[in-house]
Amino acid sequence: MTHRMRWLPLVLIVGFAATVTGCGGGGSEESGNSPVSIYEVAGTDLSRVELTPDAAKRLDIQTAAVAENGSGKVVPYSAVLYSPDGDTWVYVSPKPLAFVREKVVIDAIEGERAFLSTGPAAGTKVATVGVAELFGAESGLGE
Repeated sequence: MTHRMRWLPLVLIVGFAATVTGCGGGGSEESGNSPVSIYEVAGTDLSRVELTPDAAKRLDIQTAAVAENGSGKVVPYSAVLYSPDGDTWVYVSPKPLAFVREKVVIDAIEGERAFLSTGPAAGTKVATVGVAELFGAESGLGE
């Protein structure tokens, strides 16, 4: 990935975060009718992002299960998020409409598949569409 392309996801996040949180909404758990709620994950610096059904539909949120091959785990490459500092993450879905960022280590990328040496267990659902918007909501971009 070229240096210039590395920042494309961040640019998209800023643009789409306003769609998730709304121009005037804070996207926090205190917001009464916000399309997104953010909750701290105890003992971590991560947050759980919960969407309303309408928000998930509007963003076309889609998930896929982590697969297992003989040498490791496989996710669709569209599930991978590159943070501004270069770390790689996926958003796991512990329950419907809820997403938590989980760090992964990528061994290889082949076409539309990312092969992981560390990451969520096989069978775990990960977001494959709407990943940048989830990050925007979690990080407060677009507020």
